[in-house]
Amino acid sequence: MNIRYQNLTIRDSIPEDARQLAAWWNDGAVMAHAGFPLGLGITEEKVIAGLGNGRLTLEENSRLIGEACYRQVGDGIAEIGIKICETDCQNRGLGRIILSMLISWLFENGFRKIVLDTNLNNLRAQHVYESLGFRKLRVNYDAWTDQLGQKQSSVDCELTENDFIDYRK
Repeated sequence: MNIRYQNLTIRDSIPEDARQLAAWWNDGAVMAHAGFPLGLGITEEKVIAGLGNGRLTLEENSRLIGEACYRQVGDGIAEIGIKICETDCQNRGLGRIILSMLISWLFENGFRKIVLDTNLNNLRAQHVYESLGFRKLRVNYDAWTDQLGQKQSSVDCELTENDFIDYRK
């Protein structure tokens, strides 16, 4: 995959991205919202071994700013995830535009529904997803325990092409 819009790019992650991906995934501040406030403790080698299969790198002006992923979870259904990891790139509307790029590509490539989940406490992400047309399906209370032993809850969301609001327009 290689999707470009203005100065933004979504592309397949490559081995040269592994150092940056590992740095982000090992940073508790970046990973806290995903339930890993101590980071993942992953090596570059393990990152490289996990590349492919929908692992994506996000760029602004050729600078790595975050990561995303997608995978088929059913007939015509894709599950997605995204993180804008560089703090100076957050709260600038890039998430909506990058998600618009990815979601459009998925719909153009035969997917009929996009699903995701997010931490119930991640209100910023929920706001972004809702602005794109995602609908909340359910809240999974105390669904898992984070690295600090705290119960976490998640929100399941879905989006169909008819409900999609593309922020590139």
